[in-house]
Amino acid sequence: MAMAAAAPHAPMAAAAASANVPITCSSSSYEDDEGATSSWSLSSPHRRPYRRLLHDEAQRLRRARRSQGPGADTPRWVRRTTDQMSRYVEDDRAGHVYGRHVDAAVRAVRATASRPSADMRLVMASFVTKLTFREMCVVLREQRGWRQARDFFAWMKLQMCYEPSVVAYTILLRLYGRVGKIKLAEETFLEMLEVGCEPDAVACGTLLCAYARWGRHKDMMLFYSAVRRRDIVPPISVYNYMISSLQKQKLHCKVIQVWKQMLEAGVLPTQFTYTVVISSYVKEDLLEEAMGIFGEMRRYRFVPEEATYSLLISLSSKHGEGEQALRLFEEMRAQGIVPSNYTCASLLALYYKNEDYSKALALFSEMENNKIVPDEVIYGILIRIYGKLGLYEDAQHTYSEIEKADLLSDEQTYVAMAQVHMNVGHYNRALEVLESMRTRNVKPSHFSYSALLRCYVVKEDMAAAEDSFTALSKYGLPDVFCCNDLLRLYIRLGHLEKARALVLKMRQDDFQLDDDLYMTVMELYCKSSMIDDSEKLFKEIQRSGKPMKIPTMLSLIEMYARNRTRGSQKEQSLSKAIDETDSSAAGRALKFLLGMPGGMSSVSQLISKLAREGSTDEAKFIYDQLTEMGIKPDDSAIATLIVQYGQAKQLEAKELYESASASFPGVAHVYDAMVDAFCKCGKTEDAYHLFMEMAVQGNNRDPVTVSILVTHLTKHGKFQEVENIVHSCFHDEVQLDTVLYNTFIKSMLESGKLHSAVSIYDRMISAGISRSMQTFNIMISVYGKGGKLDKAVEMFHTAQELGLPIDEKIYTNMLNLYGKASQVLMRCRHQEASLLFKRMKEDGIKPGKISFNSMINAYATSGLHGEAKNIFQEMQDSGHAPDSLSYLALIKAYTEGKCYTEAEEAIQMMLNSNITPSCPHFNHLISTFLKEGRISDAQRIYNRMKEIGVAPDLACCRTMMRAYLEHGLIEEGISLFETTCGSLKPDSFMLSAAFHLYEHAGRESEAGNVLDAISINGTAFLRNLKVGSKLRSTGRT
Repeated sequence: MAMAAAAPHAPMAAAAASANVPITCSSSSYEDDEGATSSWSLSSPHRRPYRRLLHDEAQRLRRARRSQGPGADTPRWVRRTTDQMSRYVEDDRAGHVYGRHVDAAVRAVRATASRPSADMRLVMASFVTKLTFREMCVVLREQRGWRQARDFFAWMKLQMCYEPSVVAYTILLRLYGRVGKIKLAEETFLEMLEVGCEPDAVACGTLLCAYARWGRHKDMMLFYSAVRRRDIVPPISVYNYMISSLQKQKLHCKVIQVWKQMLEAGVLPTQFTYTVVISSYVKEDLLEEAMGIFGEMRRYRFVPEEATYSLLISLSSKHGEGEQALRLFEEMRAQGIVPSNYTCASLLALYYKNEDYSKALALFSEMENNKIVPDEVIYGILIRIYGKLGLYEDAQHTYSEIEKADLLSDEQTYVAMAQVHMNVGHYNRALEVLESMRTRNVKPSHFSYSALLRCYVVKEDMAAAEDSFTALSKYGLPDVFCCNDLLRLYIRLGHLEKARALVLKMRQDDFQLDDDLYMTVMELYCKSSMIDDSEKLFKEIQRSGKPMKIPTMLSLIEMYARNRTRGSQKEQSLSKAIDETDSSAAGRALKFLLGMPGGMSSVSQLISKLAREGSTDEAKFIYDQLTEMGIKPDDSAIATLIVQYGQAKQLEAKELYESASASFPGVAHVYDAMVDAFCKCGKTEDAYHLFMEMAVQGNNRDPVTVSILVTHLTKHGKFQEVENIVHSCFHDEVQLDTVLYNTFIKSMLESGKLHSAVSIYDRMISAGISRSMQTFNIMISVYGKGGKLDKAVEMFHTAQELGLPIDEKIYTNMLNLYGKASQVLMRCRHQEASLLFKRMKEDGIKPGKISFNSMINAYATSGLHGEAKNIFQEMQDSGHAPDSLSYLALIKAYTEGKCYTEAEEAIQMMLNSNITPSCPHFNHLISTFLKEGRISDAQRIYNRMKEIGVAPDLACCRTMMRAYLEHGLIEEGISLFETTCGSLKPDSFMLSAAFHLYEHAGRESEAGNVLDAISINGTAFLRNLKVGSKLRSTGRT
């Protein structure tokens, strides 16, 4: 491209040399129009320094371009008269691109970039009338920032020498386009039209390039259409920019469209144009058109690039034009162009296809001579060639080299090696190659499956097996083993349509089925609900005397059960006939299965399986079929069905229970299942009455059933019924296990009957029942709720002595008890909590957030704010983010330790952590301030709480009201009452205090209203409250 682009400039240079016209290097595109008549020239001996100066500048520019390659920008050499050259030197432009005043103006405008608020009029005040229009254009062009260019252009338009010119607007368009300010560029273009400047090809091309550069292809094409309607033809450089941008976005159709319009406009393409257009034609798979443009390119004596040859060779090979591809390759070599890996791969594939291995080896030698490093695709083709020639060891060696070089990423390479292994009968190695391809996430294609069906059947890869099977089917159906495996794969993966199509194909071809394939086809029919086909196949199997398998019979029966109402949307009579048909067919299948060894057990397991899956209707259908035959399923099957009905909260559970009890009385599992079903349906009373009825009848009470019933009764608050069950179990000496004792104790704990809980625990010990960790955890909660911390500690030590694994839950429970203990008690017991927390960590148990919160609370109760703060920090260091309870315990610790500032800081920490405090977080501070008589501080915290949107609760309001009342702050108390009575329902204290405050303030009417409210609410009136009681007690008035 560089050689071709340089050619048009040669005549200009020759003409300049022959005319002996002085020339100099300038980056400006504009010359002065003034003529000059000075008699001196560059050949004058008196002006030698200027010739030397220009020569040095030319040498400098040549050196600067030397490292930039053929695409470097070449300065434009312009002709100057002797007078122009004299003025150029007098302006001291030697070493300067422009005059000093122009350079100063450029620097002044650029300096405004660091001062966004700078006024361009003030900045350029010293340059007014000093710059010509051309020099202003130079200043505009030399700007780097679009804002400075915009402001300078606005100033420029105010100057006397300014005339609207397309040149200035084009410079501004180029600046806007460079930074992607398309909107400003469009506005500038419209302004240019409004002021009467007719846009030329350069201006339009500049905006087109801006659109192309920033991917605005739709706008670019619309604007291009408008430009062409004005009969403006952009230069070839603009067309190149447009098609290059379109091709980068893979808009090859648009590239071709612009190419055709460019030819219609008579624009001569360059080498770059041909390269891009040919590439787009190739991408659109238009070989003939691409070759036509390629021929035109050569006629204009442009040398195509290697990429162009490579694309055409590849497309020719793809279209079966092998000779054309080879001719292109020979032509490329004649041009001295070294082929790339892609070109070599295309040629090797062509040689392999034509079995011309000698040329392939010759090409390998040429690649080696040209130092072309083969890539994975070329190695893959080489492996195929070795395989064709029977060179197994060479193929294996090449594959190993690729693997060591970590070049394996193409599926074709794996397939090539696997096919070589298959050719020599090494199926295991072929499987290893295919397995390595799968583990490296290389996506296979249909090429991988042409001869490897058995391998993929072993791997159970459906896509691969399907493609392989399709390839094999072209030569007839595979053997029975392959058909059976593929059919099972379809069934396993749920592709029943494909499985049915395969069976249909086998039937049409009179394929002989063996025993296993018969069972697989029957399984398919059953899963697809193909009842008629299933019955026909079942009869065919019976006639042929082939043995049936229990799993196949279960699938057949399950199909009948699932499709028993398949005619429910048809007419009722037809539906009834179909149901009868299904029932009779299911009955025959059941009788056949029951006659097989283990048939009864298998049917019962099927009922349980369907019930657990939620298919209770299907399970009930099979149950009804058995009962009609007078056959009783296993008790576990009936119980499972009843439980599932209960879990789904369906009333059919009771109907099934009554039916089973009537048909098969005395089944204990059925009773237990019904109790469970009642509980899951929320009918705890029915469950309780049924259980007691079972107990009266002398049925064994299953511990699991008792535990379920007691748990649900406790959840619904029926503690008396729980006590009755406990007493009856103890009275009748029912065998209880550890779980049931734990359930009894926990129920007593939740009902508040702590003495009964302890009594049950003592009975558990006397009965010799082993205690679990859950037992001790519940008992620690029992003693903790009763305030017996010593007993709880004793429980903890007992659990340790028994060698039970102490988990975080029991540690946390103990720490929580320490945190809830009274302040007086904790002053002497906080060390125990600390040792317990330390032991917990020594045992390898990482404390959770609840454990940390409990420990902080324990220190807070003791007033040890320093230790609480340390635990709080440790919790954060352990990766646990503090929650609301963590901060509440920390605030409590600070207030107990009279560190009020730290408590307020803790509240602020909550806010910074996006955790909204609640009223209890403020209550600790408010209550403590009020106890110390610091009313103003309490009021400040109260106001702070309302500022952040936390509504005060009734306890907080009561605390504030009591302080106002006792300290005689009448107005504050009344204001508190009036502001909170609308959002909170006041209690007797709030109403009574409000009455006394109103009465003391002499506001009898409001006091009377409060008394009416007390009467309406039915609350007690507290007469003994006194306003200012604390003031009088301290002797203050």
